[in-house]
Amino acid sequence: MADQDTARQAEPPLLSIVVPVYRSEATLGQLHQRVSQSLDEAGISFELIFVEDCGGDGSWSVIECLIAGDPRVKGIQFTRNFGQHAATICGLSRSQGTWAVTLDDDLEHPPEKIPALLEHAAQGHDIVYGIYPTRSHRWWRNLTSRIGKVLFKIAIPSLSDKYTSFRLIRGDIARGITVFDSPFPFVDGYLAWLTNRVGSVEVPHLARQSGASNYNFRKLLAHTFNIFVTFSDLPLRLASWLGIATFLFSLVLIAYVLYGRITGLIEVSGFASIMAALAFFGGIQLLVLGVFGEYLGRMNFKSSRKPLFLVREAAGIWEQR
Repeated sequence: MADQDTARQAEPPLLSIVVPVYRSEATLGQLHQRVSQSLDEAGISFELIFVEDCGGDGSWSVIECLIAGDPRVKGIQFTRNFGQHAATICGLSRSQGTWAVTLDDDLEHPPEKIPALLEHAAQGHDIVYGIYPTRSHRWWRNLTSRIGKVLFKIAIPSLSDKYTSFRLIRGDIARGITVFDSPFPFVDGYLAWLTNRVGSVEVPHLARQSGASNYNFRKLLAHTFNIFVTFSDLPLRLASWLGIATFLFSLVLIAYVLYGRITGLIEVSGFASIMAALAFFGGIQLLVLGVFGEYLGRMNFKSSRKPLFLVREAAGIWEQR
């Protein structure tokens, strides 16, 4: 009997549930209960991976208690706060399931809908997003989210416009995103590069059970800026086009100044030569800076070598290996 239990533990589960955790000690117990109940009733084998992102509360102690009571629960604690996307990628890198699901820790994502995502994936999708008809966030958060999605779509044309952090991902693709090397990660941007076989299922966006969102306007703005700089060379291209436009404008201005000097419209001595020189060399400088920016952008994609995360402690079935 013991050998059979060991064999079952050695077999990879169908699902790996990855939950980035930040100041959520009040909701983790209920989240574990709902995940276990819904998947056990559906007969789906799973592992539940909590990645504690050093929020400073008692979340890690709660995770350790859950591990002690359920061998399917695993925990990872970071050395410091690295962010939600880094925590998600870390959990996916340690996952073993045929499929992986990412869930928020605040109970806004209904675990009961995971079987529906899995059922939809059977139609040939590599990724299935749980999308919301309506969101429970405040109006400004919903507005900035819509604006961010439009901007991200411009930066990453292959990005699905229905992406959310409630995702079902084919296991090999989920673990494949760990090969991307950038200090500013964006999970959905990586996934958009790896596959375009994406589906979606409507799910309710539930109210947050405890506390407030950890994303404020400053963090959202910084995240948007980092995505543009890391995933898109659009700002550099705009600088290049601005340089070209300025250069062409300088040529027109030079022609006008020379015409004015010849026809007597400009009578100030030295004005024509000074304005022509400033316009011409200013345009040349912007053009050259734009070209340099193109090369610096490509160097930036290659030279970002900072570690995405660093694990302080891992607990659960990993300790038995």
